[in-house]
Amino acid sequence: MKVGVIAVFCFFLSTVFGFSAPGETDPVARAEVSKLAFLTGKWAGKGWIMGRDRQKAEFDQTEDINFKLDNSILLIEGRGMTGGKVTHNAMAVVSWAKDKGHFEFRSYLADGRRSDFKAELVDGKFLWYPNEKSRYTISLNAKGQWHETGEYLREGNWHQFFEMTLDKL
Repeated sequence: MKVGVIAVFCFFLSTVFGFSAPGETDPVARAEVSKLAFLTGKWAGKGWIMGRDRQKAEFDQTEDINFKLDNSILLIEGRGMTGGKVTHNAMAVVSWAKDKGHFEFRSYLADGRRSDFKAELVDGKFLWYPNEKSRYTISLNAKGQWHETGEYLREGNWHQFFEMTLDKL
């Protein structure tokens, strides 16, 4: 009798709260996210960003990027430092949005802000778009280094405001 009550209780929990055996990894999500394998690993290097005053500020940057959840998402952790002080501390999760037909880039900042952005893979380059008028492009250069640029759109032309080049560790 006691075993029967426990079995009914467990069945109730699994149906009401969704406690069940893990399902199969979405093969489409895994296939799409796996195309970003060129980004994985630990990276370090230098970059610059142009401020509103049009002056370039240089920084040291690290990126730690790993597949998670059976290669169905990509976890990105980036940290920028200037003069021994953390100036950028962020994490992002890249996943495949099957219903939209593109990647989603969900960014989290240390100050509590978070945002969702469209991202895509175009000709071997990973692009993500904070808004309609700005984009970041990540690719590997001829030396196998991570090369990332940030640009904004003004009057029909793209203008660069950010660049970094990182070596794989």
